[in-house]
Amino acid sequence: MKIRLFSSSRRFGPLCLVHFDAHSDTWREETLNHGSMFFHALAEGILDPEHSVQIGLRTHNDETHGFQIIEAPEVHRSGPTKVAERVREVVGERRAYLTFDIDCLDPSVAPGTGTPVVGGLDVHQAREILWGLEGVDFVGMDVVEVAPAYDVAEITSLAAATLALDYLCLRASGRAPVEGAS
Repeated sequence: MKIRLFSSSRRFGPLCLVHFDAHSDTWREETLNHGSMFFHALAEGILDPEHSVQIGLRTHNDETHGFQIIEAPEVHRSGPTKVAERVREVVGERRAYLTFDIDCLDPSVAPGTGTPVVGGLDVHQAREILWGLEGVDFVGMDVVEVAPAYDVAEITSLAAATLALDYLCLRASGRAPVEGAS
């Protein structure tokens, strides 16, 4: 069965993916779900895996599918500046899509998700990496997997909203290319 995903790649061609998550979301499953969506996107040619990067992983799939992987312990050791530099090197001048699964953050700072995994990034690290992506040609962004029912004092929602706002500010400030702008 072939699953068709909506895709900006029809407009832009295969995109690089900058993916913040605790999980790779590349499981080989016939059904399309939150754990297999990037496997299907790769199969459809939507993504350019050689120039894509996954940040904050703490659970593992046996296959990388060609993605560059920056696990959470590496983020903790290297620091946000080095991680952002590596992401910019991997993506280069290509168009990219940014997706932030809130479980990339440690559950101590973002408990409101259905798939928490300890050892994740803190909000400061995630924001610093994001702000360090100056010049990456993003065509869009999303924040996913916030589960309000598990969100203690709405701190997960606040973190998600802040990350989305940071992305918008990055775009508006001119620190990230905006299509059609000169």
